[in-house]
Amino acid sequence: MSDMADLAELRRVFDGHWGWVRDEAREALRRPEFGLAGTLGLDEHRQHVWEQLQQLAKVGHSRLGFPTRYGGAGDTGASVVSFEMLGYGDLSLMVKSGVQWGLFGGAIQALGTERHHAEYLPAVMSLELPGCFAMTETGHGSDVQHLLTTATYDPGTREFVVETPVEAARKDYIGGAARDARLAVVFAQLMTNTETHGVHAFLVPIRDDHGNPCSGVRIEDCGGKAGLTGVDNGRLWFDRVRIPRENLLDRYGQVAEDGTYSSPIENAGRRFFTMLGTLVRGRISVGGGAGSATQTALSIAIRYGEVRRQFSAPGQDREVVLLDYLAHQRALLPALAKTYALRFAQEGLVRTLDELQPGDGVPPHSVKKDADVEQRELEARAAGLKAIATWHASATIQACREACGGAGYLTENRLPQLRADTDVFTTFEGDNRVLLQLVAKGLLTGYRDEVGDLDAFGMARFYADQVWELVAERTSARNLLGRFGESDLRDREWQLALFEDREKHVLEGLAKRLRKAGEPGADPFAVFNDAQDHVLRLARVHVERILLEAFSAAVEGCEDDGVRALLDRVCSLFALSTIEADLAWFLGHGRLTPGRAKRVTGEVNALCQEVRPDALLLVDGFGIPEDWLDAPIAQGAEAARQAEALG
Repeated sequence: MSDMADLAELRRVFDGHWGWVRDEAREALRRPEFGLAGTLGLDEHRQHVWEQLQQLAKVGHSRLGFPTRYGGAGDTGASVVSFEMLGYGDLSLMVKSGVQWGLFGGAIQALGTERHHAEYLPAVMSLELPGCFAMTETGHGSDVQHLLTTATYDPGTREFVVETPVEAARKDYIGGAARDARLAVVFAQLMTNTETHGVHAFLVPIRDDHGNPCSGVRIEDCGGKAGLTGVDNGRLWFDRVRIPRENLLDRYGQVAEDGTYSSPIENAGRRFFTMLGTLVRGRISVGGGAGSATQTALSIAIRYGEVRRQFSAPGQDREVVLLDYLAHQRALLPALAKTYALRFAQEGLVRTLDELQPGDGVPPHSVKKDADVEQRELEARAAGLKAIATWHASATIQACREACGGAGYLTENRLPQLRADTDVFTTFEGDNRVLLQLVAKGLLTGYRDEVGDLDAFGMARFYADQVWELVAERTSARNLLGRFGESDLRDREWQLALFEDREKHVLEGLAKRLRKAGEPGADPFAVFNDAQDHVLRLARVHVERILLEAFSAAVEGCEDDGVRALLDRVCSLFALSTIEADLAWFLGHGRLTPGRAKRVTGEVNALCQEVRPDALLLVDGFGIPEDWLDAPIAQGAEAARQAEALG
């Protein structure tokens, strides 16, 4: 371990602005009632999580992001960080809390008005009113704009009639619906006077006080899942369910008693995306929770790799520690470096969210004049980081499982459960490939005010009309790169320039491909569909550039020389391992010579070996309490390490 890097300072840098929230969570959640579920059956696990949820409400976890005038703390950033901390424990509890206070309560807060807040938020925070978030349908998952559930206004009774018109419109995979929720935020097409006004959110009772389904509501349990068994996912159907006019969450769309519709946002498309944009906290939270699960897996695997020995080196009596093998370092340390990069990017994302969507409900436009543009940028960045963070979680947890051999396959060592529980993260709160298309769309349009349909045809037409003008404004970064010559591969300015140049080049190439959609006789869908590989690449390289910038800024902000030097090495490991993974592009586009490309691989090897002595320090920097790790191979490794230190 490095003599220069201080653990307390490293943890301070890693914890970020809301370090106090992390410390409070570390203390509060060490109580026995927040222990892991172990091998409980389906019903027992659900009950265990429900009881834990009640305890979370008692310790104040539920109040962080809600307005102070209703008993909350008014701190949006703290609420996201607190959610992330739950990701070190039972992920079923993390998801269940996210459904109740992030999705259900968050929708009432973001889409409702003062009367909704006053009537519902105190009971939501205390868990007196358990709820669910009914957006996804069997036939429409990511395509929220074209949901089929309807809410038709009846002026004679001043009620909305909520209906599931076809089987494909049933609400599916809804967390909380199968067992505990009594009220649902239901997303449906609002219809008045035979006119459709697009998707809006409605409060629909689904169970009475005795737990029985309400009249006209059919509920079905989704049954067994690969993971997250403590979350009661269910399906909902509505057969002409009547609700009061006041149950429309009407911040962005109002219906008068006579059925007249009005909205502060005239354009229907923009209104829809504005409503969805207010719910971005859920997407940001999922990315952060995935990061916590990844950190847990790395902590277990690296601790085990520090004490598990296998094969003797020639001339030595003692077997070699696993983490001393370069192959083992290669499996874990670049992933560790990317985990740090994602953590620093997440910190910046949460800060922006906190600024644009304050917990006390101050309208974004009163905070900053250009808040609409920043909100679009926030949504695109949240989409990209969520996709990359959840894919990284899946890949890294699998690598950690393999790195622990047979021990990693045992349930008691948590890795199989982490792998199963995080698998769905890649598709809920947005399918990752769809989210990356949102990122690319934002890059191509420059976050302009126009909003088109989120289907392939609409995107292709929109690109065809807009992107060529943008291409004309872009300049190649090749001249910039030229001035670096054969600079040191660890030169941060060179690394940043290389990432930026790659992104610009991919953007320009994609714009040229999509411009064909506007040519006479062209099929816009075919043009877009043929370019989807390019679309996804653009989003990926954009996010990788963001990660490197965030990591670089964190390094520069370090006040401790030892921590700065350590994080500088880890940052270079992230940058060069990312370049190595995309060497074909850099070589094919003349950004690296063959000789320099070979040097990249050698430099990654060297950095793995340099970072290896600090691997334990880096996972200790996550600040995961010992009893949260709850894996014998991690705890045994810690005991062995302490014994070895004592001689």
